[in-house]
Amino acid sequence: MIIREAVKNDITAWSQMRTDLWPDTDDQHVAAINEYFLGSSNDIVKAWMAVSNAEVIGFLELNIRSFAEGSRSKEIPYIEAWYIKPAYRGNSYGALLMQQAEQWAVSCGYSELASDTQTDNDISIAMHKHLGFFETDRIVCFLKRLKNA
Repeated sequence: MIIREAVKNDITAWSQMRTDLWPDTDDQHVAAINEYFLGSSNDIVKAWMAVSNAEVIGFLELNIRSFAEGSRSKEIPYIEAWYIKPAYRGNSYGALLMQQAEQWAVSCGYSELASDTQTDNDISIAMHKHLGFFETDRIVCFLKRLKNA
């Protein structure tokens, strides 16, 4: 098993895993992935794939945000997506992806790494805590679209 940066040949597998993670999509996330490869993504700065026997089995997407609950840093690496196919879970592949993100963040001079999950995602919460994250807050977020804005 290896962890490597995402390449264009990963688009189909990456798209399917993103759709498994976030099913409400019109294009199976292809536009967002293409933005990453074009360097115009607002959400993905780095992406890594977990590969086992030539099959892409997981991914992690990292962004740089200007805010994360519990942090006073002006910029902070933020895990936007972290996924391992169900058949491969429990084999440390997710931990290896997270280690890659941590190593990259440290190499860029960052001292913190942030992430989030839904308040009812007990498995993700447990994994984050197992890997050394601590919970900073629980919130419900809102957005209102304004007319003529």
